[in-house]
Amino acid sequence: MKIIKKISLLMVVLSSTLFTSCDEGGNPDAGGTTTQKYAGEWYIDVSDASGLLKAHVLHSTYNTAANDNTMWIDDKANYYELKSKIITNLENGTFSSKDAANIIDNKGTFVTITEGKIIHNGGKSKGGHVVDSIAFKAEFSYDPGTIISFNGVKRTGFSEDEY
Repeated sequence: MKIIKKISLLMVVLSSTLFTSCDEGGNPDAGGTTTQKYAGEWYIDVSDASGLLKAHVLHSTYNTAANDNTMWIDDKANYYELKSKIITNLENGTFSSKDAANIIDNKGTFVTITEGKIIHNGGKSKGGHVVDSIAFKAEFSYDPGTIISFNGVKRTGFSEDEY
C-alpha cells in the first residue's frame, strides 16, 4: 500500500509540472535590430562602364554586432567577393563606406561604397510584386578608378520571383 501512495504522490508532483509555465518576467519581446528595415536578401545586377557584368547576383544586408547604424553588405562570394561594413542613415536609407575592409576578398582589399540607397517599395520582383530596391556604386582598391554599379530588388522568397 505504501508503494501505491508513493507512486500516486510522484504522479501528482510530476503531472503538476505540465500545468505550470515559466514566466520570463518583464517584456519577453526581444525586439529587433536598428537596421532591420534595411536587412534582407537582394537580387542585384552588377555592371561597369561597358555594361552588364552579371545579372541577379544574390546579396544580403544584415545587422552588425554593434547594433548601431552599421550593417553588412555581402554577396557571399557569389560574384564580386564583396563583404564589407557600411554606414547607414537610418532615417532615409542611404549608406556608404570609405576604404572599408573587404573581408571576403582574399586579396586584402578595401572598398569605397558611394550613392547607396534602399528605397521602400521602390522596385518590382521578377513576378511583379512591389518590393524594396537597392542601388550603390563601389570602387575596389585593387582596381582604382573603376566604378562598379550594383542595382537590384529585394528577394521575396516566392517561387515565381526566384532566379
